[in-house]
Amino acid sequence: MKINIIMILIVFASVTTFSQVSKVGTTAADFLEIGPGAVATGMGGAFVSVANDASALYWNPSGIADFTKNEVTIFHANWIASTNFDYAALVLPLGEIGNIGFSFTSFTMADEMVRTVDLPEGTGEFFSAGDIAVALSYARKLTDRFSIGFTAKYIQESIWHESASAIAIDAGTIFRTDLFNGLTIGASLSNFGTQMKLYGSDIRTFNRVNPNLLGSNNQIPYDVELDSWDLPLLFQIGVSTNIIKNDDYRLLISVDALHPNNNYESMNIGGQFSFREFLFIRGGFRNLFLADSEGGLTLGIGVNSKLLFSDDFVSFDYAYRNFGRLDNVHTLSVDIKF
Repeated sequence: MKINIIMILIVFASVTTFSQVSKVGTTAADFLEIGPGAVATGMGGAFVSVANDASALYWNPSGIADFTKNEVTIFHANWIASTNFDYAALVLPLGEIGNIGFSFTSFTMADEMVRTVDLPEGTGEFFSAGDIAVALSYARKLTDRFSIGFTAKYIQESIWHESASAIAIDAGTIFRTDLFNGLTIGASLSNFGTQMKLYGSDIRTFNRVNPNLLGSNNQIPYDVELDSWDLPLLFQIGVSTNIIKNDDYRLLISVDALHPNNNYESMNIGGQFSFREFLFIRGGFRNLFLADSEGGLTLGIGVNSKLLFSDDFVSFDYAYRNFGRLDNVHTLSVDIKF
């Protein structure tokens, strides 16, 4: 056991030690990098080893293996540049055969005017842009300490008459120990899938065979050749533990190391203080050691209460995320266990 823990900590440190070439802006579907859930957001995104609510379908699908009740979560964030990010998830326990989950992600913006060089004030047309992801997850406990989970998802991005789609999978594991009040180790690989390439009617255009030749055909059709782009592949490994735990108070701390394919390595850290599992206060910091990052501080608060005349629970959570020179983000989520 001690050898395994040491090896995991070595890998954990290595992920944040070795540098790579930055590839910012070289992947498609970057909305997949927006983490849902006000609990996870408030904890600075250090959630891969915690993954204890329905947003685990995003962070680490193996987290839902412990669920014994149905659970649904709805999350909304007013994102940067007047965009909106929404996420909904449902987890259904199936007993000994494992648990399944369904999730839907949406990233949208308001319609914008079509502008051209000749008509900078607008052509009278409007265009829209948006992204969606639909996912199916499965998780199972292999032992009382070790869980695995997988997610298959369909991804689509669209703008005006063009769209691109891809299929991807996520995989995750969680291992719980008896060390340090229940030290938990989690790891996940996200967005391993096909490339994305835009297709649509606006890619087809017409050209003249020879603009210098009188009478040449000016309606020769051709398609603009566009590149294919990788998805934002991300490997995460994290640890979490309760450094204080009694009947009234609990203090959870969590640390994640991130290794993306489109940026340098970084770390997320977070904590959650709970009073009688009713009131939760959270804080964290994202993108530690990441060059040229914006902001990083996160804060959150939540309440958890049993519904009247039932054994069902509902949680209301809020989180704030600082983005430096960009707009700060405020998020809300509702989670129901029934």
